[in-house]
Amino acid sequence: MPEPSISRADYNALPPKERRQFSIGWGSESAELKAETRPQPTHKLTYVGIFLFTFVLYFRPYEMIPGLSGFQTMAWQVASVTALVYLLTQFSTAGNLTVLPLEIKCILFMAAWGFITMPIAISPALAWETYSETFIKVVIVFVILVNVLQTRRRITGLMWLGIGIGAILSYEAFGLYRAGIFEVEGYRVGVDAGGMFGNPNDLSLHLVLFIPIAIGLGMGSKGLLAKGLNFGAAGLMMVGVMVTQSRGGFLGLIAVIAILTWKIGRKHRVQAMTMFAFFGIFILAFAPGGYLIRILSIFIPGLDPVGSSDHRWDTLIQSVWVSLRNPWGIGMGNYIIVGSRNLVSHNAYTQVSAEMGLLAFAAYLTIMFRPVRKLGKILQSDDVRTSDPWLYYVTIGLQASILGFAVSSFFASVAYLWFIYFPVAFAICLWRLHEMDQNENLMEAK
Repeated sequence: MPEPSISRADYNALPPKERRQFSIGWGSESAELKAETRPQPTHKLTYVGIFLFTFVLYFRPYEMIPGLSGFQTMAWQVASVTALVYLLTQFSTAGNLTVLPLEIKCILFMAAWGFITMPIAISPALAWETYSETFIKVVIVFVILVNVLQTRRRITGLMWLGIGIGAILSYEAFGLYRAGIFEVEGYRVGVDAGGMFGNPNDLSLHLVLFIPIAIGLGMGSKGLLAKGLNFGAAGLMMVGVMVTQSRGGFLGLIAVIAILTWKIGRKHRVQAMTMFAFFGIFILAFAPGGYLIRILSIFIPGLDPVGSSDHRWDTLIQSVWVSLRNPWGIGMGNYIIVGSRNLVSHNAYTQVSAEMGLLAFAAYLTIMFRPVRKLGKILQSDDVRTSDPWLYYVTIGLQASILGFAVSSFFASVAYLWFIYFPVAFAICLWRLHEMDQNENLMEAK
């Protein structure tokens, strides 16, 4: 006979002696406390698959190694095998397809909504192309990540992959800058990488995501070597953001630094913000030539030598109107049909609101910002900073990562791409691990 379950509020209100008949279960997203102890991590083979997939997605070995040039679909082959292994393991161990935190429900809603509304898209063929070639793959991998990242070591392993590729590409970008090789718009560096890093704006977006994660890992590490590697990678990625001369990346970097400074220096606010101001001055003082003018072109479009800033403001206004006039959306990937010059919206928020409608837009915002609120609850514990420094600083790093993306993605149509979904998965799983630790402490206190 199963033990009874009650709401979390009622449980907290019970005297300690009466709490013994209740306990809290793994991954509980409802307000129920279930009789269940911490399970042993499963999905070991699935994690190996998702790690290999992420490695191929980031590093694209078939481009670096001539002998692998014929394996252009390597990432999807690895992903297919991983998905099969995941399904077999998940049904045999959990008896269901996935855990269902609200973020998973929202991305599944977006996937279902994108498919259901495809017939009413301006171009159903274009909607299907965007849906099948990009978004549905992101959805599947996101679901697998949330179910598989059951330990800190697994989360950290994927974090290191993101940091590693960021540091490597930043070093390459800096080398191109020093050599005066500017292949993008005649004054911007572009690394020799395809996929999600082929555009300097997309590269800078990845760097903005993983700079605070590297800093969080460095702050939470005990060994000097780990601290040095993480801080060194973070510094190299900051240089990478600047040499790409991405305006969205710069604003995201400023947001990341501000959040880290405010959170980490919470007991010394004035000193922390003074350091932030000096850091900003340092960036502008040692930034590439013409960098300040490019940044100012965000607010003064006439300073942009190629006129892209002025065009993006016009596109933003137009995409807002498209969103308001089409509350159900015009179809995934269809904005280029109605946009001026047949271009995308250059804004992740209006990309979703215009192409998928307002309901999907609300789901997208939930996926992005709910984990930030969850992570904030971890930081509310008075003793977490001293009792678990790794958790404390990595939590701050993930908050800054997601919020940095929230700023940078205002300038890029990246809602259907991989970028944000990895940090969000990290955040969901870190919160779940924290809940388990809290629950075990409650059980031990009985």
